[in-house]
Amino acid sequence: MTDTTPESSSRFHPNIYFLAVVSLLTDVSSEMLNNVLPLFLVNVLGARTVVVGLIDGIAETTASLVKIYSGSLSDRLGRRKPLAVLGYGLSTIAKPILYFASSWGWVLSVRIADRFGKGIRTAPRDALIADSVGPSRRGRAFGLHRAGDTAGAFLGLAIATLIIWLSQSGGAGLTRSTFQTIVLASIIPAVLAVLILSIFVKDVTSPKPKSASQVRTTGWKGLDYRFRRFLFVVVLFTLGNSSDSFIILRGQERGLSILQIMGMLLTFNAVYSLLSSPLGTLSDRLGRRNLILVGWFIYGLIYLGLAVSRSGIAIWALFGFYGVFYALTEGSAKALVADLVASEQRGTAYGFYNAAIGLTALPASLIAGILWQGLWGWTGLGPSAPFFFGAGMALLAGLLFKFWVPQQPAVGI
Repeated sequence: MTDTTPESSSRFHPNIYFLAVVSLLTDVSSEMLNNVLPLFLVNVLGARTVVVGLIDGIAETTASLVKIYSGSLSDRLGRRKPLAVLGYGLSTIAKPILYFASSWGWVLSVRIADRFGKGIRTAPRDALIADSVGPSRRGRAFGLHRAGDTAGAFLGLAIATLIIWLSQSGGAGLTRSTFQTIVLASIIPAVLAVLILSIFVKDVTSPKPKSASQVRTTGWKGLDYRFRRFLFVVVLFTLGNSSDSFIILRGQERGLSILQIMGMLLTFNAVYSLLSSPLGTLSDRLGRRNLILVGWFIYGLIYLGLAVSRSGIAIWALFGFYGVFYALTEGSAKALVADLVASEQRGTAYGFYNAAIGLTALPASLIAGILWQGLWGWTGLGPSAPFFFGAGMALLAGLLFKFWVPQQPAVGI
């Protein structure tokens, strides 16, 4: 069923709320598994750390490439929901297979299927959110969605921690039976998410290309040049934004225990979740650019702090403030994408945006690892180097965003 009315003047379209719930439940499921999967690979299956990195790299690259095509396809179809349901459904079907995993090859297959599903759903879902809300409230809508997503991550991490605490002694490594319990628990919220999406979320009418020439305008060259410049700047920023695993390793290097690291992760997700919606609303009033620039400035200060910190508690506190950076920028950036492109190009734009970030994350983490520990006989510059590099890239990206990406009236109505 297709809805032709994005929203009333007094309240959000129901899609906004239901999609926030879908993301919350999905992240409860995903984060329960994602935070313990490396431990399962190493402690139970005996995989080497290079295998852990290989699995993550292949899975995320798969998702990033698929996002481009799924977003463009949703523009061509003029419908978002079927692809979103397909993507969430595929990820849900893949999860139970982990219960039977006896080698890292099984885990790789499940991760590829899960990330393939994420690649299918992400751009159409983001475009559906943008289709369901007016320009003056996009920041609030995406902020609410991020709040639900991150609240799910917090709950998933908390549930996994509780299962581990109840199932085995604190000092023991992860056991197969504990992991299987987590897998079974993760299936319930994943199934609920697909059911809510299938039953309650409605497609909102979006323009469908009527001719071959119109179809071609939905490609890269047909996108507004301001969006293309913004995407270039985001790629530069992301090159300095390596995996958060390096912050976790920095905390451990500065003396945090495993339980303290779990507490640090919970703190980050709590801050991120609580601030996403109000700061997204603020972007509607103060402008997306302003909040993104403030967020990148805060990011630079945090990374400088991570570079020079001498205690684990300082790393914990800075990781908490890291949630403020995410709350300022994640929803605002996605709302800005919708502002910069025409409505019939949103799927394509979100596909390129999400894919660019995903593909850049791999070299970003590689650069961070080389700066930290070196490569091929070079000893590297030490644990502080990746964070100095990240702060510098944030400064460069901020300057380019302010002076190179034009600030003009939005076209994404």
